[in-house]
Order: sequence, then structure tokens, then C-alpha cells
Amino acid sequence: MVKLNKIYTRTGDKGETGLADGSRVRKDSQRVTTYGAVDETNSAIGIVRLYTEGPSDQALAKIQNDLFDLGADLSTPIKDNEENVLRIIAKQVAWLEAQIDRINSDLAPLNSFILPGGSAASSYLHLARTITRRAESLAVALSVKEAVNPEALKYLNRLSDYLFVLARALNDNGADDVLWVPGANRKD
Repeated sequence: MVKLNKIYTRTGDKGETGLADGSRVRKDSQRVTTYGAVDETNSAIGIVRLYTEGPSDQALAKIQNDLFDLGADLSTPIKDNEENVLRIIAKQVAWLEAQIDRINSDLAPLNSFILPGGSAASSYLHLARTITRRAESLAVALSVKEAVNPEALKYLNRLSDYLFVLARALNDNGADDVLWVPGANRKD
């Protein structure tokens, strides 16, 4: 369990921060910006939860906890002989896949791209989805430079899909989706 007695430490005043393994890196390092985007995703989901209840809210609460696991994973460089390191596992990815399949089975097929909008929950889910996509892009860039848990990359990829289908579900199963009309504003 994490125990935080003091919030400020002054150890980051010169632009560095500590990773979970105790090493120090610049605050603008690829690793820090990556787990920062995961934290931003979590915050956006917190806003979504102001507009959800029941099973959707419970699933989002579970995802928020998983995102802290993901942040811990990304803030811990991969080393040989890892013991007791918190990493995203295949079971967490599989849970997202099952949720996507369950939700998507009730949605009508898409005939157009969707504009972010509809209900407040759906709008904020689209915001969380785009932040997730940025986090995934940053994680992929990090994986080119350093080892990254492959399950962490899969989790981010599935999470953006999950947020998309949940946004549709919360827009009356897609009936209230705002559809893109290509070239609609090119006419006089």
C-alpha cells in the first residue's frame, strides 16, 4: 500500500523526477510524458463518471484502478529478474475485450464516422478516448527507445476501443450519435 505523508518533496525543483525503481529522469522524458498521458486519461474518465451510474460507472471505476496499475507499470523500467513489479497482465486486456464485445453486440453498424457529442457522458468519453490514443502513441514511441510491457501497449489500444463503444452505448445505443457528413459545409 502506498502511504503519502508529505505531498511536496522539493526533489523535482530542478526538472527531474523519480521513477518507481528509484532512478531519476528529466520530467520531459518520454517515460514521464507517457505515464502523464495515462494519468490525464484517468482524470478525463473521472469527469465521465459524473454522468454515469450502474454497470457503466462500475466498469469505469475498474478501469481507473487499472490505469493506476498502468502508470505504475510505465513508471518502472523493465529489468532482468523482476520481482514484485506491478505490470499490466493479459487478464486485464481480455476483460476490456469482453466488455467491448458485449457492448458492441447491441450497437447498430456504423455507416459514417462519429463526431464527439451527443450526451455529456459520450462527449467526455470521446475526450478520454483521444487522450488514450495519445498515451498509446507516446507508449509506442517509448517502446522504440526502451523496453515496454507489451500488455501495457495492448491495454491502451483496447481502452480507446472500449471508450468508443461505450460512448455510442451511452448515446442511446448509437441513436443519438452525431454523424460526420463529409463536405457538408462546402455548399453555399
